[in-house]
Amino acid sequence: MSKILVTGMSGTGKSSALGELGRRGYRVVDTDDPGWREYREYVEFVDEVHRGEWLWVEERITGLLDSDDDCSLFVQGCVRNQSKFYDRFNAVVLLSAPADVILDRVARRTTNKYGKTPVERAMILDDLAKVEPMLRASCTHELDASRPLDEVVADLIAIASHPMTTS
Repeated sequence: MSKILVTGMSGTGKSSALGELGRRGYRVVDTDDPGWREYREYVEFVDEVHRGEWLWVEERITGLLDSDDDCSLFVQGCVRNQSKFYDRFNAVVLLSAPADVILDRVARRTTNKYGKTPVERAMILDDLAKVEPMLRASCTHELDASRPLDEVVADLIAIASHPMTTS
């Protein structure tokens, strides 16, 4: 079955999409959950925005992608070393949304504290400017995540059904 990576900036709805996919019976892994990633602080950091980074625990991701239970797998994450695994996914889907939508979502969400402080909001905007273009250049699909969640989830299911198509 298909293995789909759902990536994008904080606030684009990755966790919400995975939650809905899980409710619909799909196999999902949110790599923001404990054990899937680890924080590595930089030896020397430039400023408050750039102090370190989260990276996937590669052995754990390898084990996950080696497993097969005849059910489509949706993995959510956005870390620098995810690109090491792109060839293991049938599709890499970027969820994108305008900055104002993202900042509004992180301000209102109750399931995740990230994005509430000025430093975290600055980090989100910095990632939107610097990281999202790299994700866009390497993804197989990009979905407008400012649309209703049901539409985004329907598109993800369609991509899992036909992962070699483009959108």
